[in-house]
Amino acid sequence: MAQAPMGGDRGQRGQRGGSDRGRGGPREDPELIDKLVSINRVAKVVKGGRRFGFAALVVVGDGRGRVGYGSGKAREVPEAIRKATESAKNKMIRVPLREGRTLHHDSTGRFGAGKVVVRAAPPGTGIIAGGPMRAVFETLGVQDVVAKSTGSPNPHNMVKATLAALQNLASPRSIAAKRGKKVGDIVGRREGAQAEKE
Repeated sequence: MAQAPMGGDRGQRGQRGGSDRGRGGPREDPELIDKLVSINRVAKVVKGGRRFGFAALVVVGDGRGRVGYGSGKAREVPEAIRKATESAKNKMIRVPLREGRTLHHDSTGRFGAGKVVVRAAPPGTGIIAGGPMRAVFETLGVQDVVAKSTGSPNPHNMVKATLAALQNLASPRSIAAKRGKKVGDIVGRREGAQAEKE
């Protein structure tokens, strides 16, 4: 019973954005960056009373266009984080980035009650996004983006909606390949030359 208040504090800290652990940078795998988005204390009611555990939500990325999320539950916090990290590594997706710093175009994503809008931004803008969305962009390697959540503030729904928006993105090269055209025919000449290099 002595651990219960400590768990409550951890849960509240996780709800504020969860970047306390994420600021530490890479753990375990030097190529991957993981950020703890939220951690909650959960209770299972059994015959003898309540059995407390922890549920963690983690976002993992390589900082170069790959990102994934995962959740895990365990009796102890470190084990829950480890499970969530392993789950995230197995569910990573690749996102096309323009110039390696921002998105190719604007997109919207939805999951359950979570709704997000993500927009490409000029150099120097930085990551304008809050909470769980910021963790996704930082681990993905995006440097300039403007994002807004217009739905549920639930971290799970926000992360999944952000991933849905990123999956809707397409690069000029992939569109050109589908349509049987050159990249320069789809975008302007200067942008086309840049897209060819990526």
